[in-house]
Amino acid sequence: MLILSVETWWALCQRHEARARARSAAHEQRRKKHERHAVEDFLWEYYPLRPGILARWNPGATVAIQRPPDGHPALPEYEARLEWRWHREEDGHLFLDLEQFRDARARGIRFVHDLARAILSRTPKFSCFGWHEWCMVYGGDKRHDIPLRLGQEGTDQAVEAATIACTHYDAFRFFTDEAVPHNTLYPTREKALELEQGGCLHANMDVLKWCLQLGPAIPGDLLLDAYDLARDIRWMDMAAAAYDLSNLGVEPIRIETPQGRSQYAALQKNFAARAKPLRERLLALTSHIGAEDLPPAEPWAVKPTSMAPA
Repeated sequence: MLILSVETWWALCQRHEARARARSAAHEQRRKKHERHAVEDFLWEYYPLRPGILARWNPGATVAIQRPPDGHPALPEYEARLEWRWHREEDGHLFLDLEQFRDARARGIRFVHDLARAILSRTPKFSCFGWHEWCMVYGGDKRHDIPLRLGQEGTDQAVEAATIACTHYDAFRFFTDEAVPHNTLYPTREKALELEQGGCLHANMDVLKWCLQLGPAIPGDLLLDAYDLARDIRWMDMAAAAYDLSNLGVEPIRIETPQGRSQYAALQKNFAARAKPLRERLLALTSHIGAEDLPPAEPWAVKPTSMAPA
């Protein structure tokens, strides 16, 4: 196990918190003013994410931190971490007790491992073109109080003319009843390991969800990288949606046109390339924890956990 000196881990902790607070500052200001944001609110509401969770640095499952000497500014932080779940101190070093953590989070660890391995094993698909958001408003059932760029009739006609192949259950489950038959697949939570693939925007946003599932086992830099990826994807996802977001300065990706679909696929490939090394890190981490020795987890039984220490 790598042991970080006090100077090293304290600097990493402070830098991480500063970076995280910069990412959450606008969200926190909107909350104080009771303001809503059609794009930015998603990550904070859909995932079990809070500014304090994002700001909490963890060294990761294979790294210990050294106890600071008396009077050091890092000592209160270290002593607070002594009370965190699944943490243990030995010989002046604090670390995540992998045996305790594995016992407590077995289902989540095994599912994240199996899902990462499944997605990495198959070729990404770049032909869905983001119709899932359109299918969520097809037939007039709008999820947001935002005008549709093509109006309801134009939106419905575009869906009816498209070939829709959504592979992601957590997108598909929000389709309107009228839109469901238009999908060439029928994703379910039970089919996640069979259908999830690395070209899917939502599967790549979910790297953040699975980092949250593994909580203190996730190094701080991986958590922030997953957040940045998810946030960038969210903006692209909404740019390709049926909504008119011109008031937010969003330039639409017009997937109802050949040019828009080409633009969408190119951006999709870029996000898939960014997600791959993050998913590889998740797989390596769960392998180290001993995921393959755990019983397989049913997808519907796994829910993300907060990264809160207690």
